[in-house]
Amino acid sequence: MPPLRRLTTRQDVFIALAGLAGGILMIGVHGYTTWAHDWNPAREFRFLPLLGLCPALLLRRRAPLATLALATPFNFADVLMGPSFATAIIYGDVLYAACLYGPRRTAEWLLATTSAATLLVAVGSGIALGQVSLGVLGGALAGVTWVAPVLTAMAVREHRFKAEAERERAEQVARLAELDRRAAVGAERARMARELHDVIANHLSAVALHSSAVLKVRDLDRDGIDRAMEVIRENSVQGLAEMRRMIGLLRDGGDAEADPPAAPRLAELGPLVARTARPDLSARLEVAGEAPELPAAVELAAYRIVQESLTNALKHAGPGRADVRVEYGRRRVVIDVVSPLGRAGSRLPGSGSGLIGMRERAAMLAGEFAAGPDEDRWRVHAELPLDQERTS
Repeated sequence: MPPLRRLTTRQDVFIALAGLAGGILMIGVHGYTTWAHDWNPAREFRFLPLLGLCPALLLRRRAPLATLALATPFNFADVLMGPSFATAIIYGDVLYAACLYGPRRTAEWLLATTSAATLLVAVGSGIALGQVSLGVLGGALAGVTWVAPVLTAMAVREHRFKAEAERERAEQVARLAELDRRAAVGAERARMARELHDVIANHLSAVALHSSAVLKVRDLDRDGIDRAMEVIRENSVQGLAEMRRMIGLLRDGGDAEADPPAAPRLAELGPLVARTARPDLSARLEVAGEAPELPAAVELAAYRIVQESLTNALKHAGPGRADVRVEYGRRRVVIDVVSPLGRAGSRLPGSGSGLIGMRERAAMLAGEFAAGPDEDRWRVHAELPLDQERTS
């Protein structure tokens, strides 16, 4: 047998005891009516409907339909003897609980049933007592006892339904906001990783290549050593400057009055190309067209694509020359970096993230990107549109 606490709640036990105590008090002070002088059951019989209704209240939350089924016969019995004020209130609470805690269609069914019962009481009492006014009064009392609790429960249930819908909608909005936040964090991490890779890879590659040359070539003359060390120093200084720029962008709560770090510009490609050199590899820059006022995003992406292409050439290209061509058009900037294909494998290790980063930069600007072998050369081709309002 299930424990009592599974069939009822503390609140329902309190309501049942309070209803029983109040009902006994009301019957004791003659809180009931009689239909006729010759139909007046003894006061002791008045306690029977009360004793049947109050225990049913124990199930009003956990089994509201069972409570209604148990209470209804006792309510009819009380009405036949003469309506009691206490039992009317208790049965009204039973109707309220059945509509509020029962299935959703229960409220609609009870509203129709209680409305019909109220109409029958109004007509029947008016005919039985022979007065229309008494019939109207009986119908009004029946409506307050039966219909009003049903309408109240329906209003409360609709309010709870709307509140639950709003709560679920708020939770969905919160989940969508969290997803947007995570997506933004992921995109920002990818951007930071791409920027850091492009910033340091070019300079560190040059440092690694020239230091390897100094270590491997034992009979390198003093001039060769000086040239290699100058390249190493220049790339180290440039790399540190780029890293300071990135740290300044990422640091939280930096000096608000300090000048913002300058972003690299395409006008600075000359020094970048000049620093890209190995003993067996040189680089050349060609610029076609007149440079317009470029959007900052386009200028940064173009510079980084050239920078990463030259870094890859230093690491993987064969002997010869890397040609960089930047063509300014009316609607786009076209970049071509062509270098000799390496035949002896990579000179320095790489993860392939450079090509991914260049492709992502072009895609973010709705541009085009392609990289791959072209006969005995490796070609990197990118086209970046200048009209960012229409492509964003």
